[in-house]
Order: sequence, then structure tokens, then C-alpha cells
Amino acid sequence: MKTLGGILLAIGLAALSAHAAHTQARLILSAETARPGDTVMAGIHLQMDPGWHTYWRNSGQSGMPTANNWQLPKGVSVGEMQWPVPEKSPELDLTTYNYEKEVVLLVPLKLAPDLPPGPLEIKDKVTWLECNTSCVPGSASVQATLMVGTESKPSKDADLIATWKNKLPKNGAKARAWWEKAAAGDLRPLILEWNSSPSATEADFYGDSSEQYEVQPATEKLPSEAGKIRLRANVKKLSTGWPKEISGLLIEQPKTDKLAYDVKLAVGESGQLSTATPNTAATESGSAPPIWKVFLYAFIGGLILNIMPCVLPVIALKILGFVSEAKNEPGHVRKLGLIYTAGVLSSFLVLALLVVALQAAGKSAGWGFQFGNPYFLIGMTTLVTLIALNLFGVFEVTLGSGTLTAATQLASKHGAAGAFFNGLLATVLATSCSAPFLGAAIGFAFALKSAVLMILILLTVGIGLAAPYLVLSWRPDWLKFLPRPGPWMQRFKVAMAFP
Repeated sequence: MKTLGGILLAIGLAALSAHAAHTQARLILSAETARPGDTVMAGIHLQMDPGWHTYWRNSGQSGMPTANNWQLPKGVSVGEMQWPVPEKSPELDLTTYNYEKEVVLLVPLKLAPDLPPGPLEIKDKVTWLECNTSCVPGSASVQATLMVGTESKPSKDADLIATWKNKLPKNGAKARAWWEKAAAGDLRPLILEWNSSPSATEADFYGDSSEQYEVQPATEKLPSEAGKIRLRANVKKLSTGWPKEISGLLIEQPKTDKLAYDVKLAVGESGQLSTATPNTAATESGSAPPIWKVFLYAFIGGLILNIMPCVLPVIALKILGFVSEAKNEPGHVRKLGLIYTAGVLSSFLVLALLVVALQAAGKSAGWGFQFGNPYFLIGMTTLVTLIALNLFGVFEVTLGSGTLTAATQLASKHGAAGAFFNGLLATVLATSCSAPFLGAAIGFAFALKSAVLMILILLTVGIGLAAPYLVLSWRPDWLKFLPRPGPWMQRFKVAMAFP
């Protein structure tokens, strides 16, 4: 029992500290030496483990795009990031735009004409969200050295940058856009038309993200005259008016390689109607999933979190705690079950309110965003390490003072305080990863403009996370089927929700 419990906690600790382990980042430059006044192409080279992906500039209905925080020497200015064409990935009822295996995000660096000769240290703090069956935020501080001299000399990564430069979308497409007809609620069909290559057989549109509108991912290719592609896409209004301009990627799929055009199109009013027959089934699959399904996914995802590695440390503690409580009064067990549930829901409410506040301030926030903070990550890793070592019997936790001491004491308290704190701890650990169904619900919630709905969805996840323990506490007679703890439990001072 001791060994098994220790293994469970060790696995949980490994999951907690494995952030960014699935994506490796480095900074590469197209030139080793450049002259003053030159433009050097920098590349953020992200390499993802098999099955993992990062996101495009518009992550879609879930996820978060990669971001940069440059630290550049005087005389070097940075241009706009250039994004290679992503893959469109339908996932349950949500669609995302992402990169798998590897990607190089390109950024031009302009050197001032009066730069003196010598080395320049180019530094960047890269942050991203990496996802598989779970999503975790990642970050890395990367740097490269550029020599300023009298001649230009390509770097060893120049060919790699050239390869990914060829994967950028093209410019100069002859295209136009107009509204097909009047809006139906907050949705309105948009017609996109552009000149295409003769071999193009498929087409799509990857819309950019905007605070004013959202281009639904499902599109429909319409009949058109030879040499043109005509596409219908639904636009969802997020503000008071319909957009006058639409931007994104026009995608056409020839028989060989995918071809994309980066466009920004003025939208004409309906009346410039196409000759295509209107389709009354206006790509309903591109709209948001029914709200009842989102809440169902949130509840099921919360349930499944209980068996994810992130929560294993708390799971081991709580199962053993239930066993030790089996002999107590049923009313006492039920009371502690309710208090534990209150701890879970309180922490989810705080998380939701924090996300609402950050979004209102114009900041981005996603599931588990707090784990992007190195101080928070160090604190949680230390706490779970102490729990794991204590369970292995290496030592009993006897810290001198400070926040970790208070947390350890709260976790080991008997009664209501311990139950409530362990509810908080379960939520904190749970937000370090995701689970099946949960990604769809969380992605929908974080994309909502309704703070009330987002809070309710996150609280539903909390109900799912707490439900198994609440059910067990309400039927304490079921506890007799759990194995009894061994003598090693007497040494285990970092307690469970139930003393």
C-alpha cells in the first residue's frame, strides 16, 4: 500500500512538473553576419512531440496562439510575425487551427543603418499552449547572436528558414466578398470569390480572430464560373454592427500542395448576388454547439479529471481519508463531503472571476494559465514533492515557517478546514491538465462574451470533479468495499480532506 500510494503521488508530481516538456523552442536567424541597414529573418522554431500541437494566430474555438516578448538591443526593430499555413482540426464540436510536429514562425528584424560593428544578442521570451488529450501552457527564453559587419553571411539555419518561408500564405489574390442575404439573428452568410488555379478541387477559409465578429469554421464550396472559386461562410456578430472588412486565409487545395492567400477584403452589401443557388442549410455545423451539450461536456470532463495524473496526489489522499472515516457517524461524513465540494466550487468561482477580470483588462487567459507563472509552478511543485516524499516515508513534513508550512498544516487539519483546503488543492492540481470532453467545454467557455455563462460552465466542471466524493460521503456504507489502510498511514501527516 505504501509503495502504491507513493507511486501514485510520484506520477502526479511528474505530471505537474512536466509543463512545456512536449515542445522544444529555439531562436534561429537567417544570417550569421549582417550589414547595418539589412533586414534579417528570425525564426521561432517549435518542435512538438508526436501527437502534440501548438496554435496559429487564430487558434480557433479553443486554444491560444503563440506569443513573443522580445528583448532587443538598441538599433534593432522587430516586424510583424509571419505565420505558415496551419492545419484545420475539427475536435468534437470545436475547430482549431494548429501546427503539429514542428513549425517556424518568422519575424523580420530591421537593423539600423548606423549600427556599429560587433555582436548583437537577440533575446525572446516565447509562450505557447501545447495540447494533446490535455493542454498545458509552455514558455522558453531563447536567444541568438548576430554579428554586425561589412558583409552578409548566411547562417547554418538559413535553408530551414527559407523552407518555412515558402510555406507562408501568398499575397495579391484577386478576391472579393459580399453578404449573400440578410442576417438570421447573429449569423449572416458571406460569399467569398477569388481566381483559382485550374487544378483546385477543394476550398476553405480560415478567418482571423476579432473582437467584433467570428468566422464560423464550416464553409461550403459553391458552383462558380471556370477559373474561380466561390465559397459560403457564416459570420457571427459579436458586437453591435456587421464587419465592413474580413481578413484571413483563402485556401485552395490543388492536387499537390496546399495553396493559401492572406487577404483583407472589404465586404460589399447583398445585391451583388452570385448565380449560385442559395443553400438554406447554412452550414449549421459551423455554429456553436448547443448549450446543454457544453454543460454535459463540462460535467463529464470534471468527472474524468479525477483519474487524470494531475489530480492523482489528491486522489490518493482522499481515498485513504474516506477509508479512515468509514467508522464515523454518517452525518459527519456527509458534512465533510459538502465542505470539500464547497472548497472545489469556491476555487472554480475564483478562477472564473479572475479570467473575467483579465479578459476585461484586455489580457488573455486560458485553462491552467496560472501554471505559466514560474513562482506559482515552483511553489506547487515543492508542495507536491513534500507530499510524495512524506508518503514514501522519507521524512515527516516539519517546515519552519512560511506559506508552504501554512498549506501543509491546513492540509493536515482534521475536520472542516482540512476538507475545504483539500477541495482547493484538488482544483489547483486539476487545472494543470485537461481531459476528454473538458477541452470542448473549456474552449467554448473561454471564448464566450457572457461572463455569467462562463462562470456557470466552470462551476459545472467543479461539480463533476467533486461528484464522486460527494456521492461516497452520502453513502458511507459503500466505504467498506475500499481496502483498509496499512500502518504506514500513521506516519502520513499531510492529510486528506477527511482526517
